[in-house]
Amino acid sequence: MDRIRRALDLARSQRENSADAADVDRGTQPFAPERPAAIATLVAPTSIVYHHTRVFTPAAGVLEANRVVSPGSTDPAASAFRMLRTQVLQRMDAKGWRSLAIFSPGPEDGKTTTAINLAVSLANDRRHTVLLVDFDFRHPTLAGRFGLAPEFGGDDALLGAARVEDCLYHAEGFERLVLLPARSTMTNSSEILAGPRSREIVSELRGRYPERIVVFDLPPVLNADDALAFAPLVECGLVVASEGRTRRNDLVRTIELLHKTSLVGTVLNQASDTPGGY
Repeated sequence: MDRIRRALDLARSQRENSADAADVDRGTQPFAPERPAAIATLVAPTSIVYHHTRVFTPAAGVLEANRVVSPGSTDPAASAFRMLRTQVLQRMDAKGWRSLAIFSPGPEDGKTTTAINLAVSLANDRRHTVLLVDFDFRHPTLAGRFGLAPEFGGDDALLGAARVEDCLYHAEGFERLVLLPARSTMTNSSEILAGPRSREIVSELRGRYPERIVVFDLPPVLNADDALAFAPLVECGLVVASEGRTRRNDLVRTIELLHKTSLVGTVLNQASDTPGGY
């Protein structure tokens, strides 16, 4: 694990040394998400009635098999994600950010598991509602993690085959959490994610409810250009690495490639000296 932490320190130092240049570049980006004017005044509804969002009941066995931490869990993994949630919220609230992308260098780093359980934990904070979006069109797995077979998905919305509201699903038992799954893979997904329809959807997802946090699960950074193509459309990101799997050079390269994206932190997944494996 020391090699991973040294890589994190090195990458963090490189980002800090180039912060001034990155700020200049970031100011020229054509897409500038609107920021809430008064974060402190935002209050999420205490109870939600879903009119258009489809409601389904996930099987407990499916959730357990896919390592989805239930909202009321007190096990070490739930505690770890609550700690992560608090740190992420503090950094996002300080900037007024409401959109977060989950990145990883490669597959099997725990990116999707982290995205799901962080979103669940964020939704447990009663100040917010959370929309978890599967934009990993290379290998979409969000629906399967909840045992959901969606009729429409984010791919349909991006291709104009469905309205966004037709693609939203709420899992019973997960209060204030809504899913926008991907139904299938897409060809030319990076071009679509960087295109005008993607920008429209991101603006719609963020703008409809001021207290909403939108979490995007994206393909691994080093496996395809999808994540880099989409990164300018979100306000910040979180990088997931895995002890014993993520190579030092891959982690450093990933953070270098994301130099124009504000990173709120890095998660070391499967850390051997941390209770619960997170």
